[in-house]
Amino acid sequence: MTSPLRSLPLGAVLALAACSGSTPAAETPSSSSAPSPSAAESSTSTQAQGPSECVSSVSEAMTPEQRAGQLLMVALTPQMGQDGLDAQLADGLGNMLYLGGWEGRSRVAEASAHLQEGAPTVDGTTIGMLIAADQEGGEVQQLTGEGFSTIPSGVEQGGLGSEELIASALTWGNELGAAGVNVNLAPTADTVPEEIGKSNAPIGQYGRQYGSTPAAAGQGAASFAAGMHAAGVMPTAKHFPGIGRITGNTDATAEGITDEEASTDDPHLAPFATVIKAAPTLVMVGSARYPQIDEANQAPFSEAIVTDLLREQLGFDGVVITDDVGVAKAVADVPVAERATRFLAAGGDIVLTADATQTATMQGAIVDRAKGDEEFAGKVEDSLTRVLTLKESMGLLRCG
Repeated sequence: MTSPLRSLPLGAVLALAACSGSTPAAETPSSSSAPSPSAAESSTSTQAQGPSECVSSVSEAMTPEQRAGQLLMVALTPQMGQDGLDAQLADGLGNMLYLGGWEGRSRVAEASAHLQEGAPTVDGTTIGMLIAADQEGGEVQQLTGEGFSTIPSGVEQGGLGSEELIASALTWGNELGAAGVNVNLAPTADTVPEEIGKSNAPIGQYGRQYGSTPAAAGQGAASFAAGMHAAGVMPTAKHFPGIGRITGNTDATAEGITDEEASTDDPHLAPFATVIKAAPTLVMVGSARYPQIDEANQAPFSEAIVTDLLREQLGFDGVVITDDVGVAKAVADVPVAERATRFLAAGGDIVLTADATQTATMQGAIVDRAKGDEEFAGKVEDSLTRVLTLKESMGLLRCG
């Protein structure tokens, strides 16, 4: 399924970058102030405008299970084969992620086509899938081999001028689009201060950051995002509100994942605001802890972070997704069902799990809580509206 975004020419993207103050990422001065609410004025305002007639009619016709399925993203590995999520698709799963190292565009394209063929249909209207990859560059590139470039690390990308990085990201995005991938879980908008460097296990250790200052990190991430969007692939700014100052990798440990410094006026929020302004995007919430913002809850389960900080302070009204909450050690002490319901209750939209066997548990938990909790049911409705609106904008949902 082709996205209408694909018609955006490179020249238009370069002009957009110029309008937002783009300069070569490596030359951008350090930012010392946090973003104001106006920094995200160009983000989608679904709730303010209200859903389209198509989104409303499809939403009303869906079963509770189909609604919950649209709020999950489940990983598919090469070992599972292209039909490895067929059972979940039959139950209404709406989104997936390639994980485990897929090789060759033709193989990925065949799997993508199979997934779209199995996408849920409601009253004759097919709701296309968000098909995602973690195609960031450097150590993080899930799709390799024939048809896919070897993408340099974020640090290396950050050394390019904005125009060169946008053009490169456009090429990488076109490769994803040719393989049926319409979402990239990149770029990284985390700032890793120079004095921390490789001591930061999730980002700095692998050179995933675009720079050591918020301005450099934001400019590199915004250029990457603009190039992806020009190719018709939705980028994902991650890992909000920033994991550049922690020492532990949330995928591998629950230790060393607390950022004692982060606050609601943290300069490290600026890169996220920059990306939101530069191009339509998803935002991924990381799994670290930020006691100055919310002492009691990790980021994905924190209304103070997902709703108050990201949606209200930064003005982002698009789709918010978790980092993996399926096998990540950082959330291992939270029951699987609660990982889904607590994120949605905090204001998030799509729960990502690297473990496909958890799908039914998460889906069932969302359905069950919505039945008995009117406030939660309202949040599920809001999330579903945002997801379906995104899909409509990408050409994945067409009524009539």
